[in-house]
Amino acid sequence: MYESILVLLDCSPVDDAILRHIRELAKIHSSKVCLFHVVHAHTLDQRRFMLTKAQKCLEDGVEFLRRAGIDVIFSMAEGEPVPEVLRKIEESDCDLVAMATHGHKGIADFVLGSVSNAVKHRVKKPILLIRG
Repeated sequence: MYESILVLLDCSPVDDAILRHIRELAKIHSSKVCLFHVVHAHTLDQRRFMLTKAQKCLEDGVEFLRRAGIDVIFSMAEGEPVPEVLRKIEESDCDLVAMATHGHKGIADFVLGSVSNAVKHRVKKPILLIRG
């Protein structure tokens, strides 16, 4: 059913929940997986740190899924997270978009949950949201 799954990572501890879930789902469906992260930095030092962190996060995710025999690649972008994520989804041939959420409520959801909110309101493809 799901030939290709796009997994949006934010390189935080909540990623573990979505990666574990996708590992099992991809095995069931023999899906290929693409991991994606957006680096959003405001200074050069922050950019260097975040690019290094993102590279390690994505490589660890690839290794975790490959050990389960899953065909997986990764990519990343730099910029504002919402437009970059929406662009990636639009360009992707994925059957499913998956991401973990932090579970913020109220104003925190409005401020911190902007990516998951944009995805669930603007994306026409099936979406899997897992609380991290």
